[in-house]
Amino acid sequence: MVDVADKLGYFQAITGLEDPDLCTEILQAHGWDLELAISSFTSSSDPRDHHHASSSSPVAGGGQLNDYPSRADTELVMRDDGSARPPGFAWRIITLPISIVSGSLGLVSGAIGFGFWAAGGVLSYSLGMLGFGSGRGGAASQSSSRLVSLSSAAGEAIEFIALFDRDYGNAFKPHFVSEGFMDALQRSRSSFKLLFVYLHSPDHPDTPLFCERTLCSEAFAAFVNENFVCWGGSIRASEGFKMSNSLKASRFPFCAVVMPAANQRIALLQQVEGPRTPEEMIAILQRVVEDSSPVLVTARAEAEERRNNIRLREEQDAAYRAALEADQAREQQRREEEERLEREAAEAEKKRKEEEEARERAEREAAEREAARVRMRQEKALALGDEPEKGPDVTQVLVRFPNGERKGRRFESKTTIQTLYDYIDSLGVLDTEEYSLITNFPRTVYGRDKESMSLKDAGLHPQASLFIEIN
Repeated sequence: MVDVADKLGYFQAITGLEDPDLCTEILQAHGWDLELAISSFTSSSDPRDHHHASSSSPVAGGGQLNDYPSRADTELVMRDDGSARPPGFAWRIITLPISIVSGSLGLVSGAIGFGFWAAGGVLSYSLGMLGFGSGRGGAASQSSSRLVSLSSAAGEAIEFIALFDRDYGNAFKPHFVSEGFMDALQRSRSSFKLLFVYLHSPDHPDTPLFCERTLCSEAFAAFVNENFVCWGGSIRASEGFKMSNSLKASRFPFCAVVMPAANQRIALLQQVEGPRTPEEMIAILQRVVEDSSPVLVTARAEAEERRNNIRLREEQDAAYRAALEADQAREQQRREEEERLEREAAEAEKKRKEEEEARERAEREAAEREAARVRMRQEKALALGDEPEKGPDVTQVLVRFPNGERKGRRFESKTTIQTLYDYIDSLGVLDTEEYSLITNFPRTVYGRDKESMSLKDAGLHPQASLFIEIN
C-alpha cells in the first residue's frame, strides 16, 4: 500500500493533477507502471485540457492561480501560449526555496560522490596490486581525484551536454553551461542576464524535432546565447527531475526563463511547454528580455554603483593611508629634528661648560702663577737686603727694559749675577723669566750659565749698563 501511495504522489507531483481518483485511474490503466503512465500522459496531454494543472496556461488579467499560494507569498507571471493576445508581465516566485533544492541535491551529490570514491579506491588498489601504480597511474589518480571533487550536479550537466552534442551535434546550438543549476543561476546573476532553462525528456516524441529545428537553429541559438545564460538538464537525472517538479513541468519539450529573487527564491518569468518554432521561441523570449530589461539595467547600475563605491572607499582608504604615512613621516622627521637640536644644544652646553671650566681653570692657574710671582718678587726683594752706599767695592748697575724703562741700583762688587736676575725679577716689570742680560760695547751675554760669577769677575765693576733681551 505504501508503494501505491508513493507512485500516486510522484504521478501527481510530475503531472500536476490534483484529483487523486483521476490519477489512480490513469495508473491502474497502465498497470501501475509509473514511467509508462507519465510518458503516456506527457505525450498525449494538452495544456489547454488541464487549465488548473498545467503551469503553461495563460493567466488572465494578472489574477492568481488556484494551485499557488496567495499574492502575499508569491507573485504571478503572464506567459505566452501561442495565442494572439499579448501577455502582461509580473513576477512569480517559485514557492520552493533554493536552500531546499540545493539541500536535496547535496544529499544526492554526497551519495554519488561516495560511490565514486569507493569504486575509485577499489580500482586504484587493484591496479596497484597488479603493478600499475606508477607512471600512467599517477595521471589516472589525478583524473580520479578530479572526478571525485566534481559535484554531482556539475557531472549531470556535463553528461547532458555530451549526450546533446552526440545526438544533435550542430554548429549552432545553445551554449549550455557545464555546471549545476544553482551555479548557473549565480552565473546569470553576476553577468546580469536571465537564465534560460531547458528540461530534456529523451523519450518524448516531440523532443528530437524540437532540438534539431528549434534549439539548434542558427537564429534561435544566436539569440539565446547573446541574451541568456543557458542551462539544460535531463529529467532522467536527479537535478533535472527535481527542477521539473519545482517548475511544475507538465508537458515536454519544456523551457523556462528564471532569475534569482529575494529571500533565496527563484523568480519564474516565463515557461514554454510543448514544441515551438524558432520564430515563436524568439518572439516569446524577446518579450521577456524587453520586460526584464529595466530590472537588469537597474541591477547592473546598482552593481556598478557598488563597485564604484568600493573603489571610491579603497581610493579614500589609500589616500588616507598615504596621508597618514606622510603625517607619520613628517612627525618622525620632526622628532628626529627635535632630537638633533636637543643633541646639538646638549653638545653646545657641554662645550660651553668645558670652555667655562677651562677658562676658570686657566684664570685660577694664572692667578696662582701671579700670586707665586708676587711671592717670588717679595722673597727676592727681601733677599736683596738694603742698597749699599757708594764706595770702592760698590758697583753701580743700570738696567734698560724692552719697554724703554730704566732701573738702577748699587750692589757689592762681590755680588753674583744671580742677584742681578733676582733684582730684575723683584721689580715685576717683565712678565717672563726667560730673558738674558747683555752689554753692547763689547757685546757680552750674561746668561743663566754665568749666574755664579761676581760682578767684579764678570767685568761689570765699578759700573755697568745692561740691556734685557727676551729669549
